[in-house]
Amino acid sequence: MFENLSDKLERAFKVLKGQGQITEINVAETMKEVRRALLDADVNYKTAKDFTDRVKAKALGQNVLTSVSPGQLLVKITNDELAELMGGQNAGINLSGNPTVVLMSGLQGSGKTTFSGKLAAYIRKKGKRVLLTAADVYRPAAIDQLETLGKQLDITVYSERENKNPVSIAQNAIAYAKQHGFTAVIIDTAGRLAVDAAMMDEIAAIKKAIQPQETLFVVDAMTGQDAVNTAKAFNERLNIDGVVLTKLDGDARGGAALSIRSVVDKPIKFIGTGEKMEALDEFHPERMAGRILGMGDVVSLVEKAQEQFDEKAARELQKKIAKDQFGFDDFLDQIGQIKKMGNMKDLMGMIPGVGKALKNIDIPDDAFKGIEAIIKSMTPEERSNPALINGSRRQRIAKGSGTNVEAVNKLMKQFEETRKMMKMMGDKTKMMNMMKQMQQAQGMRR
Repeated sequence: MFENLSDKLERAFKVLKGQGQITEINVAETMKEVRRALLDADVNYKTAKDFTDRVKAKALGQNVLTSVSPGQLLVKITNDELAELMGGQNAGINLSGNPTVVLMSGLQGSGKTTFSGKLAAYIRKKGKRVLLTAADVYRPAAIDQLETLGKQLDITVYSERENKNPVSIAQNAIAYAKQHGFTAVIIDTAGRLAVDAAMMDEIAAIKKAIQPQETLFVVDAMTGQDAVNTAKAFNERLNIDGVVLTKLDGDARGGAALSIRSVVDKPIKFIGTGEKMEALDEFHPERMAGRILGMGDVVSLVEKAQEQFDEKAARELQKKIAKDQFGFDDFLDQIGQIKKMGNMKDLMGMIPGVGKALKNIDIPDDAFKGIEAIIKSMTPEERSNPALINGSRRQRIAKGSGTNVEAVNKLMKQFEETRKMMKMMGDKTKMMNMMKQMQQAQGMRR
């Protein structure tokens, strides 16, 4: 996501490298490259021009501090303007009402049904009891797909297979929710083209009948400027509350994310970053701007970690570490929590400076597969007491996991280092001494 744009912006800022001050000439040259980079990313032409004009106007005449280079100052101004271009702040979702009603709209194949499932899981974390509603009466497999997702997530799905009126299905679902204690209803509707008058009349009628708290437009980010134009057409008819960009983990050039707010004047509320039900992120313009400019997104990374954090399990783990009882089963649990956080390459790309280093490196989703195979080839006793694993046992484990002794040895070493580090982190005195030693060593180097 945004890799090509990030590279081109970085090259554009190199124009100012080594320059002592910002001038009209060097800023104009840099902004020309920035505009070209934005257009290559499929950003709307007027949006790209207005953006570079604003950055140029803010940059000219600014005094450059001795501790800040002209390039750094321009990156800061560009970062702020990029965030503003995408909406400035996270818009959030309106969960008022009892029940909260969310109406989904969008084109065929945009990922509406999958997003409905993801949103249901997201809203449930907010303390709501969610009812998914199948109101797509045209696609034969639509109800089956939603019911499969509901089963996977353990979320109830409301459907009426014989009823072909989506307006009454939506109304009946809300009545059912009120009777059975559901506090949120998500209405998954049929995909439709903005030029199809009858279908647009239908979704407008659904909205009028149910008066939802949120009307979301789901669009495939891969379609670039078409996504922006379609969002505009839907907004003119439905007055949507926000946009959802799906498939941002693919080869999307980023133009839709950068253009929608300025063209449609509606916020991006969520982005889909994968097929898994957990692959849904709230859209934070200021964080996305940082990622585009190669600054990472540590806040989102921490939030993802906190979502998987189990306080009770953490306390139990701490006790095991203190007693030196941390075993391979615990190690396996930690891997499971990391995997739930999402795509590994995306996660590592949130760390400042790491995204660029990983540009041409493929990190598959099953990156932990070999490690898991080795651990699962151990006996329960070996997992709880790794000291038992001698040479002959390592050979057996290697054979059972389809790996080799070298891979088993490497894992054993990594595990031991992890165990030592975790024990040291639990021992505050040792941790303080280690930090003092590091400070002293830094002072000696100076």
